[in-house]
Amino acid sequence: MVKTKNVHFGYNSQTQFNFPDMTFEQGSHWLLLGQSGCGKSTLLHLLGGLLRPSSGIVEVAQRDITSLSANELDHFRGRNIGIVFQQSHLIKALTVAENLLTAQYLAGVPQDKNAIQQLLEKLNIGAKANSKPQQLSLGEQQRVSIARALINNPTLILADEPTSSLDDDNCKEVVNLLLEQSQNFNATLVIVTHDGRLKELFKNTINL
Repeated sequence: MVKTKNVHFGYNSQTQFNFPDMTFEQGSHWLLLGQSGCGKSTLLHLLGGLLRPSSGIVEVAQRDITSLSANELDHFRGRNIGIVFQQSHLIKALTVAENLLTAQYLAGVPQDKNAIQQLLEKLNIGAKANSKPQQLSLGEQQRVSIARALINNPTLILADEPTSSLDDDNCKEVVNLLLEQSQNFNATLVIVTHDGRLKELFKNTINL
């Protein structure tokens, strides 16, 4: 379960955000909609512990992540939160499998090549395990990003504008992939986007 209460964040005196209190039940799927500048990516970064709120509480898996030290937060996030960014941010010098092994290592969990290969197979990129990111198509890179978000069996999956640069067919494919894999892991899925095409795929939506 994910909860927020009285969350406020300010970049400076001119750019301030007050977010509504939210509760996301475990295993539920949510779409957070809003135009550019409304704070939706900021909210996702707060939920993922990438930003700390100026005030308020963000609770993930019954832990108030705003109270954790930087090291505690890194460890907690690696084990409990998977993030799919708009850009893949893969390490170019490493293969696909090595990128996922690194994600396991940084989270402090056992490195498991078999689990990595099985997950890549589920995402239909098993044959790309030994490829470098620059050898992949954009769609394949995105699937690797999803694999990296899922490899440590997260409680919470966050996706930031995952379909903004995709055509209709690939948009639906990526969202269905996120929905399917979050169901497999019983993970809460939160997607932030301005892409109105996703509305028909989600019954839980919040407009920011």
